[in-house]
Amino acid sequence: MSRGQTSSSTPGPLQYVAYCYGKRLPDSMRAWVARDLAGPGATVRMMIRVAIPAIFILAPIWFIPMSLYLHASMTLPIFLPFVYFSHALNKIWRRHMLVKHGLDPHLVDALSRKKNAHIHEAYERRYGPRTGPASSHDV
Repeated sequence: MSRGQTSSSTPGPLQYVAYCYGKRLPDSMRAWVARDLAGPGATVRMMIRVAIPAIFILAPIWFIPMSLYLHASMTLPIFLPFVYFSHALNKIWRRHMLVKHGLDPHLVDALSRKKNAHIHEAYERRYGPRTGPASSHDV
């Protein structure tokens, strides 16, 4: 192995920051990436990763002397869409990152499928198996 590479299964601090904002990690870290993007807490982690740059950009406004109302009226209209869109586009981004790392994009829904398996089994017992093309909305 060359000097700059490690056989670690978790990213270092610089690798982690680059990964958070779209860089591909080495194949040796695929298991970590799968847990990070599809494991428990993945949605919250992604929302925090989107909120951090917005906080850094908006934080200086809070050092300007003015009322709380003005601070809030200047920062919240910018920050709230960051939070909203990070939630709305969460699964899309996580699927994209899974594909980028050579993993199955359906891993995003694995926890939901496991949690709701009894509902789908009850449906199949009552109505039979589903027919037609699989959809991204089938969880």
